[in-house]
Amino acid sequence: MEKPRRMQIELPIGNDPASVRRRMEAMEQLLENAFVVPGINFRVGLDAIVGLVPVLGDLVTTAMGAWLVWEARNLGMPKWKLWRMAGNVAFDTALGAVPLVGDAADFMFRSNTRNMKIVRRHLDKHHPAQRTIDQ
Repeated sequence: MEKPRRMQIELPIGNDPASVRRRMEAMEQLLENAFVVPGINFRVGLDAIVGLVPVLGDLVTTAMGAWLVWEARNLGMPKWKLWRMAGNVAFDTALGAVPLVGDAADFMFRSNTRNMKIVRRHLDKHHPAQRTIDQ
């Protein structure tokens, strides 16, 4: 009997804007929209699920969100945009520190999606060849 094959996602390792964008979009997808809650058809990601673990979950998701800011810095984005992105991550972390309220807020305040919107606007303006059409 043949083993079932695992789906592999190949992410580029380059420093060009297209490679960075693909990596960042994959991380955002994982953190915000990776799973569907059965019955209510609501998409959640690791940010909301791992955030249910007190302290450790918030530290892990903060580190993953900070990675998006770091990658944006590597793209050469202006400091004010990086500060705005860092503020989104910090606000999400602060909300996550509040028991129960923070867990509910993780479903509503999607800092990584907000940050990717900032990155997409920057890339679409400064690297138009890498533009993608949102569906």
